[in-house]
Amino acid sequence: MTHPIHPQGIARTLVAALALWAAPTLSAQPYSGTIFIDPDIIIDSDPGTLVSVTYTGQGMVTVYDRRPPGWVTINAYLFDVAWNDGLTSVAMVNPEFGSAAAAAAEAQTYAHAIGKLPTCLRVDVDAIWIHAGVYPFGGGNNAILIHTGQSALYIADGILEETLVHEASHTSLDATHAGAAGWLAAQQADPNFISTYAAANPTTEDIAESFLPWIMVRHRASRISMTNYNLITNTIPNRLAYFDAMPCDLYPITSGVGMPEATGQPVTLRVFPSPASSWIEVRSGTPMPEPVHLDLIGGDGRIVHTARLGSGDRIDISGTAPGLYHWRCTVNGTVRGSGTIAVE
Repeated sequence: MTHPIHPQGIARTLVAALALWAAPTLSAQPYSGTIFIDPDIIIDSDPGTLVSVTYTGQGMVTVYDRRPPGWVTINAYLFDVAWNDGLTSVAMVNPEFGSAAAAAAEAQTYAHAIGKLPTCLRVDVDAIWIHAGVYPFGGGNNAILIHTGQSALYIADGILEETLVHEASHTSLDATHAGAAGWLAAQQADPNFISTYAAANPTTEDIAESFLPWIMVRHRASRISMTNYNLITNTIPNRLAYFDAMPCDLYPITSGVGMPEATGQPVTLRVFPSPASSWIEVRSGTPMPEPVHLDLIGGDGRIVHTARLGSGDRIDISGTAPGLYHWRCTVNGTVRGSGTIAVE
């Protein structure tokens, strides 16, 4: 299967950048491409945000199509897309689908799937370009490019939404973060790239290849194997920390609209044992401010347990289902510390 690439990459000259790149070489990249790690990161039963898909008629638009390949002007079927966090987009469906009804079915399918992505990934998706053909998806240019023949393959593998996370990361994250000093420092500090695809395209694919694994270990840890969890956290710890600190509204991946940023002085916490069975204990290396709350967050982003705590407190977690959980320490609603713990 062809890895997804984005249209912006076609117009970029990477030879010089790749020649100058000094990639870390401590170990092999653990994956070929991260969309293939696990098909259950976003599933049909997960919450979505789609409100409406409204046909507005046909109109001439210029879009990217991989089949020429290049930019083409088509008399597209146009649909206004609205999601319940206030974001909107326009689905532009190639007239090759033959009728407004057939185009509407395509627009509905992808507006629904994209609506399961976090707000921060949809914020710059102004257009959804939909064509036939078995060609890779794409991101960038304030759009997501979809070829429906390729979609059938992604759907069969259960990775349609995971692929859309990758492409939307190009669209909404690359421009701000791919060249940021903090991101470049994280790349240099980490043992390796998360995938051979990222390593081969460090300036254009590393953000998109790394953001989906961040969602996996921070918000869907119970859905992935311990092997994958350890591979991700050991290979790109500094990239994960970069995303931890990056303002990003994760609705509907998380249960509420808008996640508080990790601001203020961090609280140095140790949460143990891991794996735990009936209880966990929390200790702090510094005096704890008041009040402090600890949340255990399941793989679906929902809080499964919350407790007010002080250093040395034991928290009863009997009855908590086995799995990997993200814990989050908050003080007056502000995130001050986080981590992951296994429950058996």
